[in-house]
Amino acid sequence: MSVEILSKQLCHGGAVSTVAHKSTSLGLDAKFMLFRPAEALRGDKTPVLFLLAGLTCTHETFLQKSTIIAEAAACGLTLVAPDTSPRGAGVEGENDTYDLGTAAGFYLDATRQPWASHYRMGSYVADELPELIRTRFGQEGSAFGIMGHSMGGHGALVHGLRNPSLWQSVSALAPIVHPSVVPWGTRAFKAYLGEDRESWAAWDAVSLIASGRRHPNEILIDQGTADQFLAQELRPDLIENAAAKAGQPLTLRYHAGYDHSYWFIQSVISDHVAHHARLLGARS
Repeated sequence: MSVEILSKQLCHGGAVSTVAHKSTSLGLDAKFMLFRPAEALRGDKTPVLFLLAGLTCTHETFLQKSTIIAEAAACGLTLVAPDTSPRGAGVEGENDTYDLGTAAGFYLDATRQPWASHYRMGSYVADELPELIRTRFGQEGSAFGIMGHSMGGHGALVHGLRNPSLWQSVSALAPIVHPSVVPWGTRAFKAYLGEDRESWAAWDAVSLIASGRRHPNEILIDQGTADQFLAQELRPDLIENAAAKAGQPLTLRYHAGYDHSYWFIQSVISDHVAHHARLLGARS
């Protein structure tokens, strides 16, 4: 696989790179951001944390806005931030709205045309990108964790529940927890997966828990009470109830007055890094 480092800058003793490659899952060129702490630059294996951003974002957003790099450098975590959708798929209407198409891939594999040919972020995140990190960046045998914000929180929860043997730690910030029943999710799922709602359950965290999927470790979720999307799109109470009924370890924390922005993420990011560092065996 051809991999190109488009840029590289030193940061907190490590290095931040923009990486480009030809994605077999997407059938298109793709980019991701990579932070390698000092240990990784020396050739050491480190735990790896994937960061999934939300609607309208790119591969750059999480690392640039969250302040996570300083926290990750302090405990020796490698960070990987994929894009939020394929780019340049050429699907009619993919750039018309913010919540479908470009920057709105929902981290799933579309099965309905015209989306199915390229909108396969599910396989990209679950299989292709972890394998590239292992083989091309010296992380064979490393522990992997996953976290995300909003649509990316949905992605982190779903991927963590679908494959807990890969994703040993999971957390989410203001996530879409039950996309099958909220406007953001139903619009995307109808387009990407079709009208058969039974097929939606494979990409829905609440539905996965209800069907018997579990993660052996505690899942951490943080949510602001002043989030403008809380009541209609996010509904964290639904996953809290599902987890309690199923016995899935989950901590949901509400933060009075905080909204949906990266200012909120900056305010709780240290707790999330600590959560992953503990479960992945990173330096505390």
